[in-house]
Amino acid sequence: MSRTAEEIGRTELGPRPLPPLGEHRTATDLSYVDTVLDNGLRVVAVKQSTVPMVEARLRVPFAGDAPLHAATAEVLAATILTGTAKRDRVGVDTELALVGGELAASVDPEVLAVGGNALASGLDTLLEVLADALTGAVHSDDEVAGERARLIERITIAGSQPAVIARKALQKHRYGDHPITREMPEAEDVARVQAEDVRALHRAAVLPRGSVLVLVGDVEPAEAVAAATAALAGWSSEEAAVVLPPLPDLTPGDLKLVDRPGAVQSQFRLSAQSVVRTDPRYPALQLANLAFGGFFSSRLVENIREDKGYTYHARSYFEFTPDGATLVVETDTASDATAGALLEIRYELGKLGVSPPTETEVETVREYAIGSLLIATSSQGGLASQIAALAMLGLGVDYLLGQPERLKAVTAEQVAEAAREFFAPNRFTGVIVGDAATLGPVRALGGVTSP
Repeated sequence: MSRTAEEIGRTELGPRPLPPLGEHRTATDLSYVDTVLDNGLRVVAVKQSTVPMVEARLRVPFAGDAPLHAATAEVLAATILTGTAKRDRVGVDTELALVGGELAASVDPEVLAVGGNALASGLDTLLEVLADALTGAVHSDDEVAGERARLIERITIAGSQPAVIARKALQKHRYGDHPITREMPEAEDVARVQAEDVRALHRAAVLPRGSVLVLVGDVEPAEAVAAATAALAGWSSEEAAVVLPPLPDLTPGDLKLVDRPGAVQSQFRLSAQSVVRTDPRYPALQLANLAFGGFFSSRLVENIREDKGYTYHARSYFEFTPDGATLVVETDTASDATAGALLEIRYELGKLGVSPPTETEVETVREYAIGSLLIATSSQGGLASQIAALAMLGLGVDYLLGQPERLKAVTAEQVAEAAREFFAPNRFTGVIVGDAATLGPVRALGGVTSP
């Protein structure tokens, strides 16, 4: 006779208690090499033999303040793998495919990123194709023209999306004309980019000194480093890759109301200054953030999604740069719920300091933080991406391996101190994007600057 899940989950005395969570098994014995080559490229090679593959993540600091830098960088990223003097686009794709591999490139105001994977036996080929693109990409007139047209179309479409409008408004409000605000170039700027502009930027800015290459997979670390050294020997320069200038600390203040006439939703983007990962307060702050809005069972989500029904999605998270960090709170609501949502966000921010996370909440978010980290680094691709992100902040594998123990050591009182210090409502600034004509109640709450 079969029993239902509900019958299995209950006894005569009530619900059957859940078994305790098992002990987290952290990877403490990773074999790796972290070194800097003669050309200034930092190479981190890690052995993780879960599958017979290898993941590659290259990060090149790629900041620039020229008026067309962002536009030219986007075209460069779109064409860097479309052909060299040795291989055309088909040749690049075919050679990678023969070793079960692929490569892709992207760019943002901080870095040019090239990443991909291949069979472990094809590491030499993967590195050879990567090196050829770094040193010999031709950015042909035809390829630049084609990718430029596609970029203009994508940027034009994306520029009308509420999330993109809100992000641009937040960056402008936080950092003014700092280069970090140019996350998406204007379509008219992309239209002005010529192939020679792209080639010139490649020669001047795609540099090894200060860059990071991460290799993770079924490889011996020393052998992987030797392969990278051989493949990338021709990639050299006495100049260093350009690092983004330091960001100014955020100034707390009113939220800026950005008018989007006719909008039926409002986008909230609030932000406050945070601390870098190496700050001794960061582990406690990470747990405080999870309790506030960092996962689905957080206080913010329970309030404005589950209880009030103001939104489908709400979260809080950190953004890191090599010299600083910020905390961001974001959600989208219907226009008629905007004032109520703002009231509840401020309430939850204040409450976190006055009524900090309980011991039970701290244990819940601690388990979530450690478990999420272990899941994120259980695959070769996840581990490679985590290490690459940390490497751009000046950190390494040791930091990643030590994070679970740092989280385990955090006390409830330390979380409470972090909540009081970093989540006070008067530490935040930000933007609300919506139809200003319908958001009169928001102005009545105060602390909002009208357009």
